[in-house]
Amino acid sequence: MDIFKTATTDAGLSNDEIASALAQSLEGRTFTNKKVLIIPPDFTRYHSNAGFITCVYWKLLTARGIQVDVMPALGTHVPVSESQWKIMFPDIPYDKMIVHGWRTDVVKLGEVPAEAVTKISDGLWKEPVSVEVNRRIMDETYDLIISPGQVVPHEVIGMANHAKNLFVGVGGSDMINKSHMIGAVCGMEKAMGRDHTPVRQLFDYAFEHFVAQRPILWVLTVNTAPGGKIHSHGLFIGEGRNCLTEAVKLAQVKNIDYVEHGIKKCVVYLDPSEFTSTWLGNKSVYRTRMAMADGGELIVLAPGVHQFGEDKAVDGLIRKYGYKGRLHTLEVFNQPESEDLRANMGAAAHLIHGSSDGRFSITYCVKNITKEEVEGVGFKAADYDEMAAKYDPAKLKYGYNVVDGEEIYFIPNPALGLWINREKFQG
Repeated sequence: MDIFKTATTDAGLSNDEIASALAQSLEGRTFTNKKVLIIPPDFTRYHSNAGFITCVYWKLLTARGIQVDVMPALGTHVPVSESQWKIMFPDIPYDKMIVHGWRTDVVKLGEVPAEAVTKISDGLWKEPVSVEVNRRIMDETYDLIISPGQVVPHEVIGMANHAKNLFVGVGGSDMINKSHMIGAVCGMEKAMGRDHTPVRQLFDYAFEHFVAQRPILWVLTVNTAPGGKIHSHGLFIGEGRNCLTEAVKLAQVKNIDYVEHGIKKCVVYLDPSEFTSTWLGNKSVYRTRMAMADGGELIVLAPGVHQFGEDKAVDGLIRKYGYKGRLHTLEVFNQPESEDLRANMGAAAHLIHGSSDGRFSITYCVKNITKEEVEGVGFKAADYDEMAAKYDPAKLKYGYNVVDGEEIYFIPNPALGLWINREKFQG
């Protein structure tokens, strides 16, 4: 049974309305083994409201004597810290967290064959893709698997969530790496904000052929967070794909902002509690690139960014190869001596996504990485305190501002939307 709720005002659905729908989603269900697995997003998706949703399910289920395991969909991210956990999942003990190991804790279910991948990518990628998920997804002692998360524009898949939460969030290295490369070679600007993209088709194929029989309940939100406060405009609960289809329609209204002409100067602020690496912080590049004017300047205020990759291996690859454009990255990717990059296609795709291909400049303003290091990976560098004094995120309003006689466009959190130049998009 699908349960779809949409808010009637911009304030969004109330916590009581959301909790009521969650309770309704459990009605009539039989829990023979009294075990449930919840796979919420990690802290980098705090504004998904999945923390609240997970806590509600935790209370409802444990009150019925059901064992609830919580395994955040980390993908390749670092595990949720205890301080982050207390903010996002305050009602759940930290020691209940299961950490997904994307390199080791997975089982292979099969593969998306080369013929299907070739068709999906219009011939741009011709290799098969292994379908791997955390072994707990296939554990038949779980009566139910609950997957909460936000449907929002995404640089690889077009619109985040649903099967992505399985095949990337708690997936294995081959699917993570190759799906990111397929997204990169097919072109992110053709995908962002859309539903049936090449990578989405890849995940749909994997879901339909390998895990559709599992008891998975999708709990999808469509949110905005002006001023950091979460507004849930829609809640879409179901066991099939319909919940995603309907959530995408609402997210395309709520999470895509059109500007009437290309932005000459864009200033993006990255909350230090959420963005600690360029791996995460490059949402500032992904989500604005379709709005940036040729020759424009993107200034990224990133006080919490202290590394490039989320782990040492990826950090090393970013430092070695840099954000130097799609063609450059594909050229070095195919060189015999770049075996380390080919072994981590997700990093290669990230390098492509994080570059402007020379179309506009990107200036990172950080506190804990040297200017030489920032410039070494292909960005411009500027002093954070100096730039934050000029473009004070506490004083700027979302959208257009005038600073020292110059028009700038300010975005306080790039993770919550997608910005598009209407002229270019319609053309």
